[in-house]
Amino acid sequence: MVKLIEMMLKEELISKDAISTLVKSRPPKKISFANLLLEKMIDLHTVEIFLAKKIRQGIITLAHLEKIEGINIIPIIEEVAKALNIEYIDLDDIEMDMKLFSQLPYKQLLKYNIIPIEENDLHVLIVFDDPLDMAAQDSIQRLFPRKPIRIAISKPSQISAHLQRLEINESIKGLVADIRKDLSQEGNTNEDDESPAVLKLIDIILKSAIFIGASDIHIEATEKSCIIRVRVDGMLRQSFTFDKDVFSPLASRMKLLSNLDIAEKRKPQDGRFSATVSKKDFDFRVSTLPTIFGESIVLRILDKSKAMIRLEDAGMSTFCYEKFSEAIKVPYGIVLVTGPTGSGKTTTLYGAINAIKDVKDKIITVEDPVEYQMSGLQQVQVREHVGLGFADALKSILRQDPDKIMIGEIRNQETLRIAIQAALTGHLVLSTLHTNDAISSISRILDMGIEEYLVSGALVAIQAQRLVRKICTYCKKEAVLDPVLYKEIEQYLPENPTFYKGEGCKECGHTGYSGREMISEVLIISEELARMIAKVASKEDLTKQAVEEGFVTMFEDGVHKALEGKSTIEEIFRVARL
Repeated sequence: MVKLIEMMLKEELISKDAISTLVKSRPPKKISFANLLLEKMIDLHTVEIFLAKKIRQGIITLAHLEKIEGINIIPIIEEVAKALNIEYIDLDDIEMDMKLFSQLPYKQLLKYNIIPIEENDLHVLIVFDDPLDMAAQDSIQRLFPRKPIRIAISKPSQISAHLQRLEINESIKGLVADIRKDLSQEGNTNEDDESPAVLKLIDIILKSAIFIGASDIHIEATEKSCIIRVRVDGMLRQSFTFDKDVFSPLASRMKLLSNLDIAEKRKPQDGRFSATVSKKDFDFRVSTLPTIFGESIVLRILDKSKAMIRLEDAGMSTFCYEKFSEAIKVPYGIVLVTGPTGSGKTTTLYGAINAIKDVKDKIITVEDPVEYQMSGLQQVQVREHVGLGFADALKSILRQDPDKIMIGEIRNQETLRIAIQAALTGHLVLSTLHTNDAISSISRILDMGIEEYLVSGALVAIQAQRLVRKICTYCKKEAVLDPVLYKEIEQYLPENPTFYKGEGCKECGHTGYSGREMISEVLIISEELARMIAKVASKEDLTKQAVEEGFVTMFEDGVHKALEGKSTIEEIFRVARL
């Protein structure tokens, strides 16, 4: 880094005065590309051209680029590719040919940090992290004596991440070979066979997903491969890649486990099965969907022994927790938790019910599905196919003399109207709604056809939330923020803020993140806000009044979490920027 800036000084791309200004500022600022850009002492295009030139000259490599903070290196790599007349490939956007991968020794791939992509009649396309490494190119060319290799480049970290995933495939090559052997002996993939190799492979897939804390497993048939991906902390990551012929026995076995029709590949199917993995019991909800290359099979992992998360442990900031806790202690009214699918709304509702349940109260919930079984309350499972929807269950619940009611989700006007009437007649109602933020929920309720005076009288509070990934504690370090992002959040920042990021390590799967935490905003419906709702005030006017009363937006709450070192600004922008 310092040597590169010295080179820029020699080439008069930056001045000594600029460096002096950084050093003399109070407190002194680090001499870095990010700070030079932030202070407008150099423009981004000049930096990109300079770094691309140094790579072509062999002074630095693509791997060096990834150590430079505060700069998007993709344009630089694209510039290098253009200058060298080779292709830039984003490995996350292409499908690898697993048959080609199996032809090359894994040690060679690891030694030169390369990945074979595809082979056609003219050439073999291979991605290198160093396009100027002639020794590596000669060595790989010898493995393909009849065809020339075509060079492409990608981000070195992407190549390393893919090689790590492919290493797992290398370790279970024997298992895949056994599956192929069983297939050739059976001669029919649709038979109810008891292939031990397939069962072992499924066991490995389940164990590896549970070990890293995945919530879902995706088994997908593509044009060339069978891909296994897992969702960890809300983000999908690829864990296995097999040849296409492995998909059929794998899918058939999954269907047999879930009591589904293995011959039916044209219609979606839903099922479930239970399994013991590492001496713990798990339920797996299975969904199949026909696709153009076969099927997509998704398993939702439900941990039977998962402890109920307490409201105070959900990750709310102290400010939001205190406001929400007060709201759920009111004797009657409706409290809503909003956010997109997978934002932790149901967990928050359970935490709220757990916090307010009392032996003196009759608490009834109506859910689809019942995810956690709790003592001290009556839980109703929605069954639409027998005529027991949310609205039907709610009508019957009101005849059961309840004190508090939890509705898993408000999906239509009928359910919402009954919930509001219940809130106005002396019941505390907790429920969820799909909206982007707290104030938008008011407009959504009115749009569903509920009269303004009913809404203003029933609403107690609305919480909007998202889940953001937490920085891995094992590889956490201080970071320099991208100048563009810094300018966007400057109004929320104190003087000389410190930001953090995860470098990526084995503990976090080289993502830099481990676990998730909530960011939220809590809108308490004051008397003034209730009057404004009754008069159908605009969203802008409601927001202005809420801010005057101390309302803190979810985005601002996220920025505070980043300043505390719990998450990154990039993650807050990804999740919460509207």
